Amino acid sequence: MSQPDLDVDLLRSFLAVAETGGFTTAGERLGRTQSAISVKIRRLEEILGRRVFARTSRSLALTADGELLLGYARRMLALHDETLRRFSEPEAEGELRIGVAEYFVPRHLPAVLSAFARAHPRVRVEVRAAMGSSLMEALDRGTVDLVIANRDAGVDRGRVLMTEPLRWVAAADFRIDAEAPLPLCTLPAPCIFRARAIEALDQRLRRWRVVYTSESVSGVSAAVTAGLGIGVLCDSTVPAGLRLLTDEHGFPPLGEVELAVFGEAKAPPALAQSFTGFVAERLRALLPGRCAA
Repeated sequence: MSQPDLDVDLLRSFLAVAETGGFTTAGERLGRTQSAISVKIRRLEEILGRRVFARTSRSLALTADGELLLGYARRMLALHDETLRRFSEPEAEGELRIGVAEYFVPRHLPAVLSAFARAHPRVRVEVRAAMGSSLMEALDRGTVDLVIANRDAGVDRGRVLMTEPLRWVAAADFRIDAEAPLPLCTLPAPCIFRARAIEALDQRLRRWRVVYTSESVSGVSAAVTAGLGIGVLCDSTVPAGLRLLTDEHGFPPLGEVELAVFGEAKAPPALAQSFTGFVAERLRALLPGRCAA
C-alpha cells in the first residue's frame, strides 16, 4: 500500500505552531485562522499516525514524536523554499564581495556559502572575514559590496537578520577569585562584546583586567576554554564544554545584539537580494525563533 505524501503546507503550519507556541499566533504568522491551523495539525497527525502536540486547556507542548518531526520539518521546508527560489528568481550572475563578521564564520558561514553556490552557480562570491568595525570601513571605501555584522542598540543603519543574547562564559573548572580583578579574554576595542562586558562590571563596581586579546572570536573561545579568564560570546557561538555564568554567579545580563546586513542599497540589486534572502532563510532554519520575519 502506498504511503500518503506530506503536504508542505501542513509542515509549515506545524512549524509555525511549534515556534510560536500557539495556534492563534501561528495563524497570525501564516495569515490563517486558528481553526484552519487546528485542522491542518489534525490532518498531519492523521497522516503520521502520531500525536505531535500534547494539548490541554492551559498548555501546548511538543510530544516526543513532535520533537522528532521538528528537525525533519525544518530541513524539508528549507530545501523546498530553496528550490522555489532557485527556479523563480532570475538567473543571478556576477561577482559579489561579502564582508562577514568573524564570529559568524566558524559555525554557519561554510554551510550557507556551500548551499548558495549550489543554488546560484553563476555567482562568484568573494568573502572577507574580519571584525565588524574594519568591515564597515571597507564597505564605506567600496572594497566590499555587503557586510554581515553585529550592530548595537540604537543603530539604524542596516537591516536586522537575527537577534540573540550575549553570554558570560568560562571553562568548566575555572575558579573565580572574588578578591582579585576578574580576568577577561576579549576582542580588541571597538567591540560591542567588550564594551558591554566592561560597562556591566563597572556598574557592579567589579574590578577587572584584560589578560588576553584576540582579533578572532575563535581565539577568545580558545583562551577561555584553556582557563585563562572569562569571556563574552553570542549565544549561538558558545562552544560545548564552556559553562554559562549568570546573575546568580554575580554576572549581570548583557542584553542582546543584532546581526544585520549592511550595504544593500548600493550593492548589485539582483545579487544582493539573492544572497541576503538566502542567508536569512538559512538562519531561520538553523536558529529558529531568533530571526527577523
